[in-house]
Amino acid sequence: MSTAIITEARVPQFINGQWMESNAREWADVLNPATGETLAKVPLADATEVTKAIDAAAAAYPEWRRTPPEDRIQPLFKLKQLLEDHIDDVSRLITQENGKTFTEAKAEMRRAIENVEVACGIPIMMQGYNLEDVARGIDEMMIRQPLGVVAAVVPFNFPGMIAFWFLPYAIATGNTFILKPSERVPLTMRYIYELLEKTGLPKGVVNLVNGGKVAVDTLLDDPRVRAISFVGSTPVARYIYARAGANGKRAQCQGGAKNHVIVLPDADMPMATQIIADSAFGCAGQRCLAVSVAVTIGEAQKTFRDSIADAAAKLRVGNGLEDGVQMGPVITRQSKERVESLIGVGETQGTQSIRQSGVAIHLERSSRTALPLRSSGGQYRHQYRRSRAHGLFPVQRLEG
Repeated sequence: MSTAIITEARVPQFINGQWMESNAREWADVLNPATGETLAKVPLADATEVTKAIDAAAAAYPEWRRTPPEDRIQPLFKLKQLLEDHIDDVSRLITQENGKTFTEAKAEMRRAIENVEVACGIPIMMQGYNLEDVARGIDEMMIRQPLGVVAAVVPFNFPGMIAFWFLPYAIATGNTFILKPSERVPLTMRYIYELLEKTGLPKGVVNLVNGGKVAVDTLLDDPRVRAISFVGSTPVARYIYARAGANGKRAQCQGGAKNHVIVLPDADMPMATQIIADSAFGCAGQRCLAVSVAVTIGEAQKTFRDSIADAAAKLRVGNGLEDGVQMGPVITRQSKERVESLIGVGETQGTQSIRQSGVAIHLERSSRTALPLRSSGGQYRHQYRRSRAHGLFPVQRLEG
């Protein structure tokens, strides 16, 4: 399997059905987390560029809104087949710019395709209802209508899937759509939008803008953007929710999570270990549903600690495009350094880090791979209690 399918390039914007070279003054490098190579440069769009996307979406909305739902979903049927046909290419791109294994990337795209399939049922799901004589002289009717221009800001950890929580449903229900992907992983959506071009969607119905905070603020402040969806860190979720609400927009903002699992003394330890290891170390722990803390009760602590340490030691860690690799790197060097910093703080406050040498030695060869460490003991008072650190897995003990 090839470890590279693209060469260094400047990522364009997709606005009003056309690929456009960005006029951004600032650009960021898109890096392969496993190798450190620069894959491309992504623009950090200014407000003027984002406004062009809003203009295009607003202009396309009246005609698209009046298009019957049965016609609006026809491009989605084509998109589903295009994604099926190109799933390996998209999955390789995900692995290149995100770091997760090819198997994990392909599973992610399977979930994306499932969302397209569900959205094809909008002609039924969007139906309303009516009821005669709900009260004397009163009939009731409920209809569902599109909002207008809507936008989504999506994170780095699932470059292919999370956009499909929003895009197919938004356009199937008659909205026009603007996507702002993470500037760390713009290449997956660039490829997918090239597939969208082939579906016959009218110009302006879907738009793609790359950028940072300025791009997000422009979407939040323009009154023509009626709703915004966000997935990412909790502080940014709170910021977007507050600013969107202040501007009268609908907002759905999904932040991070701190997921505890409790291990009891009578647990089936081999089964519990396998399930917890898959959750904690899959996608290098970079997902909101990953187990982030194990709480052992009484005597389960020693058994589980040794068992999970052994499971981590057996993981094959490396470049996700290599056969047999089970865990890829975290997204950036800064992410790895943050994990190591939290481990250091914990050790100064009495926690014990359990490092399996085989894993640690292998991981140290990659500049961005965080160690899947387990910490035990101590009072668990360090910053990890108040943070969501991908790639760090503490094991705590409570006396029953």
